[in-house]
Amino acid sequence: MIGIVVGTNRKEAVSEQVATYYATLLNERGHSADIIRLTELPPDFIATALYENEGKNEHFNRLRDRLLAATRLVFIVPEYNGSFPGVLKAFLDGFPYPSGLEGKRIALVGVSSGIQGGALALSHLNDVFSYLHADVVGVRVKLMQIDQYLQEGKITHPFYNQLLNMQIDALVR
Repeated sequence: MIGIVVGTNRKEAVSEQVATYYATLLNERGHSADIIRLTELPPDFIATALYENEGKNEHFNRLRDRLLAATRLVFIVPEYNGSFPGVLKAFLDGFPYPSGLEGKRIALVGVSSGIQGGALALSHLNDVFSYLHADVVGVRVKLMQIDQYLQEGKITHPFYNQLLNMQIDALVR
């Protein structure tokens, strides 16, 4: 099972549509995918599931455990304020340390309506995953100006599709 994390808790986010599309690409290659939505996080998880409250919030634990059970992970990450969303960092802070992500193969996909494709967000998140000893795939896909190339739930830009398929090859290799 490959876990696909929607890296924001913003409702109706473009990242959700990209995650669904990515899952379709994986399914076409015979891989099952579990989309992990941060919109499913309990609203009080920062106070009830982290640090001294680790393990005490069953709702949070179920979502975290789905991610930990995945053999590989894909993070679909929008760029907010020059980095990745704080809710994603808080979610990762609820993982066991040393990391439950140690040695886990991870692919990163940046999403933005601007021209950088989430490059800063991916760079910052890559630093976090390096610290946690994860194995980040070298092909990092940056989907810039996504509003122009996401039509009816499908990415229409041929080069973006080529990059996504290259990344999937590297992820499942």
